[in-house]
Amino acid sequence: MSMAWAAETTAQAGAEHTEAAAHAHAHEPFYMGGEFWVAIGFIIFVALTARTVFKVVTVALDDRADRIKNQIDEASKLAEEAQALLADYEKKQRDAAQEAEDMLTAARREADRLSERAAEDLEHALKRREQLAMERIEQAEVAAVAEVRARAVDVAMEATRNVLAAKATGKAADGLIDEAIKELPDKLKLH
Repeated sequence: MSMAWAAETTAQAGAEHTEAAAHAHAHEPFYMGGEFWVAIGFIIFVALTARTVFKVVTVALDDRADRIKNQIDEASKLAEEAQALLADYEKKQRDAAQEAEDMLTAARREADRLSERAAEDLEHALKRREQLAMERIEQAEVAAVAEVRARAVDVAMEATRNVLAAKATGKAADGLIDEAIKELPDKLKLH
């Protein structure tokens, strides 16, 4: 029981004290209380520090904004340079493709020209060979005719000798044979 009595007594004393404090505060003006002056001090502290904090935060934010702006400007410059470089490489690629196309066209033209020239050279070579063959045939014909004539002369001379030898005798026959032999080549020549 003594614990319950102590708790009850403490509760009564606390209630009386709370009533007395509320009654005492009810008669004091608000500016006389400690809470009021703590609030005023807090407001002055916040006002003084807020100005400094505001300046520090503003400077930090301005610095960050400047850094971000510089990074954006640098990124824009890099993007422009990259775009210019891309355009330059695309132009070089188009120029290289055009140059390759021109080289291919020139090579085709050159191949056609060389093919035509080879055909012409072959035709000229064939004509030359044909002409040489014709000349050789002609020379062979001339040689054959000359050989046939020479052989005919030899045969004719031999036949004349035999005929004259059989009919003619002596010196008169020898003179006729020699004279016929001398005249025979002139008579068998082709003109």
